[in-house]
Amino acid sequence: MKSTLLVLAAGLGTRYGGLKQIDDVGPHGQTLIDYSVYDAIRVGFNRIVFVIRHYFEEEFKEKVSSKFDRFVDTAYAYQEIDACLGGLPLVEDRQKPWGTGHAILVSKDVIDEPFAVMNADDYYGINALKTIIEFISAGQASSRDHAMVGYTLRNTLSEYGSVSRGVCDCDGDTFLKTIVERKNVQKTADGARYVDPDGSAHSLIGDEIVSMNLWGFQPSIFDHLQAQFGQFLRDQDASSNAELLIPSVVDDLIKSRKATVKVLKTEDSWFGVTYRQDKEVAAQCIRKLTDEGLYPEKLWRS
Repeated sequence: MKSTLLVLAAGLGTRYGGLKQIDDVGPHGQTLIDYSVYDAIRVGFNRIVFVIRHYFEEEFKEKVSSKFDRFVDTAYAYQEIDACLGGLPLVEDRQKPWGTGHAILVSKDVIDEPFAVMNADDYYGINALKTIIEFISAGQASSRDHAMVGYTLRNTLSEYGSVSRGVCDCDGDTFLKTIVERKNVQKTADGARYVDPDGSAHSLIGDEIVSMNLWGFQPSIFDHLQAQFGQFLRDQDASSNAELLIPSVVDDLIKSRKATVKVLKTEDSWFGVTYRQDKEVAAQCIRKLTDEGLYPEKLWRS
């Protein structure tokens, strides 16, 4: 049975100032992807699909995926501007990818089984990956039953600038009721705050459950993504920087009662690289985990 992990690695790294998905944080040049894939293999994933872009494909394969090709089946999907337009006209002046919803959609031709999704520039922890593979491997979920690993907001903020987070509201059975993508979320002394596009600020206490894009989806998600992407293109100024974000897609499915999403809370530590300064923090975290024996110095020994 295939257990597939989809790794979203096509981002431009605008705030980071480069391709953070291939930057090293480990003691021997390892990337965050190395550690995530290492954990994924340990918990039972046997297939990894990477969403990348053609212009850095050669560099990505040389720096990242070639190291573990012999340990796990790998495949690739490409998040190009003209992918999955569904007959709508190509936008020539658009440079930025269409967002995480589109990133998942472009993998529709290489995935036909329940699958997990994660970002390339985040460290999720082995227990979180174990939780999500147990969900997609259970074999009891219907085509409309999805899942998300939820993290505590205060444990996911950068010290160096604002981030975007999908803030969740759950019912008593920990099913997702709503998820709202909040941009410009910043750490404060009392928790956090976010700023709306109109400039108004709103406080958060820090205990909120948030999505870090660690999802478990049924293949039916692709039909929903295609429909919502088409509507997005018709509704938005396609040449702007607007994006189709997966929390918005999921929120729409829940509100229209087309899907359920079980929130699987984890106490695993999370860290990632949004800003250049985050790299040093990530490297220190990896060093600590290595010293504690969770990882060997060199991950991919023959």
